[in-house]
Parts: sequence; structure tokens; C-alpha cells
Amino acid sequence: MSGPLPDPFAGQPDWAPLPPRPIEIVPATSRVELRGRRVLVGLPGLGWRGDLRADERVVQGSRTYVPIIPEHEWYRAESDQVEVFAPLVPVERVWVETLRARPSTADAGRGQGIRLVSLDGPTHPAPTPVFETDAVNGRRVVHVEDSTEHRDLRAVTESYSGADGDICVRVTPELEWYRWAWRGQPPTTLEVPVHLLWIE
Repeated sequence: MSGPLPDPFAGQPDWAPLPPRPIEIVPATSRVELRGRRVLVGLPGLGWRGDLRADERVVQGSRTYVPIIPEHEWYRAESDQVEVFAPLVPVERVWVETLRARPSTADAGRGQGIRLVSLDGPTHPAPTPVFETDAVNGRRVVHVEDSTEHRDLRAVTESYSGADGDICVRVTPELEWYRWAWRGQPPTTLEVPVHLLWIE
């Protein structure tokens, strides 16, 4: 036999959920809403920094800037209604995470192996099923349930065997994940079977 084995679950969409919509990174210079959005900052050819949130654009003189806040500080400011420091970054150095349309089934299996990217702008990998990863604790995850995407979640455990025998991961909303850090208040968590979780 020379080719790959056929997939016994092909054509059975009820067996596994569709992956969540992938993230696409677009320049903040485009007309996209910024307040509260996840952003990356950097320079082409140099690199990118993530885990940041943006506020609305600010115009000073003839230049446009974006106030950039580390994600944990953004959550603290929103939760506790406090002021936090937000450096102004030139808009041309800011990229925004947006959601793309879900790829077709034919395109979903492409992209295996080494993935080379351009240094002209930041990129984001396609969603990865949790059961295909080595470690998940602390990672951003998407819980896909009946084609509904629950985002802004963090995994708080690695995979484990749940009470019903399912392989599970416990997740928490990102606000509680960060509150755990600044207040020491343990988060409320939800046990989710790994076949319903994707690393964002």
C-alpha cells in the first residue's frame, strides 16, 4: 500500500466539532475598531510583541498613535475601574487581531510541516486542537460547543482523565486568570473535554 490510510471518520461532521475561526492580523491603519482589541506591536524585520490590548487612536499634531496596555493591566483597569499607564505607539507599528471566516473543509488539513512566514508583518498560526499539543496550561484556548465559539479563555491545567473517563482540561475566563495574579483569588474553572478545545 503506497498512499495514506483513508480517514474512517471522513464525512461524519457530527463526530468532531469544526475548528474555531482563525485569527488574522491586520494593520491598525485600516479602519478597524481598536478599543479593547488584542494587538501586536513591532517593526517589520525586527519582531512582534503580543499579549497587549489597545485603546482608541489618539491624534497629536499630524501623527496618529495607539495607547497600548499589557493585557493583565487592561483587565485590571476594566475590572477595578482604575487608570493604568498606556504608552502611545505610532499606529503604523500596531497590528490588530481579527477573526477570519472559517476555512473550507478542503483547506482545513493543509499547512502541515514547517510554516515559513514573511517578516513584513506579524502572523498567527491556525487554531490547534489541544489533543495535538504538548502543553496547554496558561495558553489561550477556544471552547467550541455546537458551532458556538467561547473565546477569552485560559487553560489552568494540563490534560487529565476526568471523572467520566474523558480526557479534559480545566479552563477559566481570562479576567479570572489575571485576577488570580493580581489578587491571589483562585478562579472558577470549567472542565472541558479536549476534543472541544483549541489553542488560539
